[in-house]
Formats: sequence, structure tokens, C-alpha cells
Amino acid sequence: MIKTLINAVAIWIAAWIVNGITLSGDDWQHKTITVLAVALVFGVVNFAIKPLVKLFSLPLFILTLGLITFVINALMLWLTSWASDKLSLDFHVEGFWSALLGSLIISVVSWGLHLAIGDD
Repeated sequence: MIKTLINAVAIWIAAWIVNGITLSGDDWQHKTITVLAVALVFGVVNFAIKPLVKLFSLPLFILTLGLITFVINALMLWLTSWASDKLSLDFHVEGFWSALLGSLIISVVSWGLHLAIGDD
């Protein structure tokens, strides 16, 4: 539950900073519910799909010395945007570069919040 809340805060901050990431809604309550739902979708995508993508891209990990991780994280955020659209959530990522910058912000914010709060 703490990880989902941390991801929700990180997604909200990324949507606030990156122009190509939109988190729309009528009021704060609607946005809060939306970002929590998007964080759940993001968690499911990262739990179910990311390990498979990492496994199949293992040669690219070796070839790029792990830098492919940034691309995979961006693709997971982009996939979250697609799934959110299918679930009628007001969250959208426009293009790969917005996904890349957003995933970097989400990673840094999540890392910082995990250090500050912990996951216990």
C-alpha cells in the first residue's frame, strides 16, 4: 500500500513537471482518485510485464551496460497511459520523450520517498 501511495505521489509530480503528461480532472478529489488508480495500474504493469520485457531484452542490457533500463521504464509508463485510457482514467502520456522524462522523474521521486518513508 505504501508503494502505491509513493508511486501516486511520483506520478502526480511527473504530471505536474512534464508538459506531455496530463492528469486531468474536475477537482482535487477526482484527480486524487485518478492518480491512485493510475498508480495501481502502474504497479500491475511493472509487476506483470516489466520482468518479461527485461528477460527478453537481456542481450540489450549487456550491450548497453544497463542503459536500456531507461527505455524500458519509459515504455512501462507509456503502457500505463494506454491501459489508463482503456480504463477511462484521465491520464495520458504524449510521446516517447515525455514518457522517458516522466519515468526518470518518477524513479527519482519514488527513490527519494522510499528513502524518507521506507516500505515497512
